[in-house]
Amino acid sequence: MPATVPSERRMANDIAANLGHLPRERAAEEVAGHIGRFWDPRMRTRLYELVDDGADGLDPLVVAAVKLLR
Repeated sequence: MPATVPSERRMANDIAANLGHLPRERAAEEVAGHIGRFWDPRMRTRLYELVDDGADGLDPLVVAAVKLLR
């Protein structure tokens, strides 16, 4: 693992961890909603790039949320 973790990956995984108690579909919707409302477009773009590059280290809820955002 690289010495530094992209902040978008860390923050998205933290959001997913906090919402992971919800049923999977609802959790993905809530993660997507949070990212859509509160993240700067540049941050969302970097998150999309992380998913496009293989989603290494991303929580599956984050990947599902990105699909909903797109």
